[in-house]
Amino acid sequence: MLALVNTALAEPLTKQSSAVALMYHHFGESRHPSTNIRLEQFEQHLQLLEQNNFQVLPLATVIKAIQNNEALPDKSVVITMDDAYRSVYSEAYPRLKQRGWPFTVFVSSDYIDKNYSNYMSWQQMRKMEQHGASFGNHSRSHNHLIRRLENETEIAWQQRISNDITYAQQRLRDELKTPIDVIAYPYGEYNLTIANIIQELGMIGMGQHSGAIGPASNFRFLPRFPMNESFGEMNGFKSKVMSLAMPLLETPQVNPVITEKQPILKINLKQPLKQLACYASGQGKIQVLWQDEKTFTVQANSDLPAGRSRYNCTALSPEPGRYYWFSQLWIRPGGIETED
Repeated sequence: MLALVNTALAEPLTKQSSAVALMYHHFGESRHPSTNIRLEQFEQHLQLLEQNNFQVLPLATVIKAIQNNEALPDKSVVITMDDAYRSVYSEAYPRLKQRGWPFTVFVSSDYIDKNYSNYMSWQQMRKMEQHGASFGNHSRSHNHLIRRLENETEIAWQQRISNDITYAQQRLRDELKTPIDVIAYPYGEYNLTIANIIQELGMIGMGQHSGAIGPASNFRFLPRFPMNESFGEMNGFKSKVMSLAMPLLETPQVNPVITEKQPILKINLKQPLKQLACYASGQGKIQVLWQDEKTFTVQANSDLPAGRSRYNCTALSPEPGRYYWFSQLWIRPGGIETED
């Protein structure tokens, strides 16, 4: 019979490298509340990082360290922005440049090549490269990569996605000095086939699901904490940047695109944890069933809605005020499109 709670007392975990990646879009553009961070909020975020000895590192540095099992400084943070909006250049860049902090911008190449309004130019990006900015892939088209076209075969879909990504990467190489081989999936959406395409292309993938990056993270879909007007309030922000990678044996290899309405997720831990709790989008706390002291399953209380959802699991770490954090993305077809 499965126990409903884990009563084992956890021993202190061996110190492991961990880093938090933050994701922003618009800065000071209130007409996009779901993807905007107010300027006063962004200032508060930067001040908290500055005043509490966080180490703001380049994304490439964090990826290399964790891949090579090298130590990272405590409280390591990566700052990323998706879409290369103009407000990144006008608002975020000056504030980060003043502090000498690196950051990464993920670019959809067609939006820049076609001079769409409200987006940066290649010239502006080249200027930013000189002052701590790096640039990654956000696809050529910014389409929902997981969606097939009408009457499109599996093979044709895979080739189209591969071409979309490789074209964007080549445009980055044409225009910029040292683009990184990392893609941030548009809308944070991927499936295992796309993740495998990314791996075959020699690239790293990043999503929009929460949690810290650590040794057990899967480099085909690394987590980031999305920031906007709602998620950017300071209490929540502090908890997120203080979070640590959940000590997993490995990230579950599950396809986030599902047909079932209440998917079951199985997690294998390195060792027992204290006060572990899991939550489903829009449902609050959900039931955790322990198979043994290091293995549990979790399932939504009710049907997940169409579109994107998550299971978030957190547990108390040995460090005061810090929690381990892991998130699993789910995508049920038929959801209403929202901003990236």
